[in-house]
Parts: sequence; structure tokens; C-alpha cells
Amino acid sequence: MLVTLEVVTTVVVGLMVGVEFSVAFIMNRILDALPEDSRQLGHAHGGRMLGTLMPFWYVGSLVLSAVWAVAGWQHDGAGLVVTAAGLLIVSVVMSVLLLVPINNRNKTWTPDNRPADWKQQLRRWGRYHYVRVAVIIAAFTLLVTALT
Repeated sequence: MLVTLEVVTTVVVGLMVGVEFSVAFIMNRILDALPEDSRQLGHAHGGRMLGTLMPFWYVGSLVLSAVWAVAGWQHDGAGLVVTAAGLLIVSVVMSVLLLVPINNRNKTWTPDNRPADWKQQLRRWGRYHYVRVAVIIAAFTLLVTALT
């Protein structure tokens, strides 16, 4: 049962990392290359879509990691899993405090109602997102290492 939990947790976190990496290094660059109105509308649509899904994915990843840490406490690699869970906590806190407020504004914007500083707000979101991606990559790396 522990092996199944380890594999499921690693796959779930790995897929989350892949999605967030893609957003940071592929999707945002594609959207930023579009004309201004299309760019902003694309970011808003992405914010609505992923803003609905990602909270469950982040919290689910954290819960799975915490369950693994408890269930595997007596096994090798438990410290790595605990550290990974700690990093996932950091990613959730970062999301709630830094990224979600910007995303909640962004997902309601249209070319008619967006604020004058919308580009700066999206750049700020992007900077925070890069840090969050680094944090979840570190967590994923620790989980993979704990498998060995």
C-alpha cells in the first residue's frame, strides 16, 4: 500500500510541476506574443481555467505528501518526504498570499475594464510564479529521491 501511495503522490506532484512549468515557460510566452487585447484575454481565460483546477491539485499534492510522510515515517527517505511536504506548504501559502489575489483580479479583466497597470500586475504574477515553480520542482525532486 505504501508503494502505491508513493507512486501516486509522485505522479500527481510531477504532473502539477509539468503544468506549472508549461505555464511559466511556454504558455505565458505564447500569450505575451499576442496583440495586446488577445494577450490580456488569453491571460484572463487561463486564470479562470487554471484558477479553478490548481487549488485542488496543490492541496491534493500536499495531502498526499503528508500522508506518505506519516505512513512511511519508519522508512528510508521519510525526511525527504517531510521536507517536500514543507515545500508544498510554502507553495500553497505563496499561492494564497501572492498569486491568487492577482489572478482573481486578472480573470475578470476585459479590454474595456482592465486597469492601466495590468501588464505590471501580470509581470509581478509571473515573477512570483517562477519562484513557486522552483519550490514545487524542489519538492518533486525530493519525492523522487525518496523513492530510491
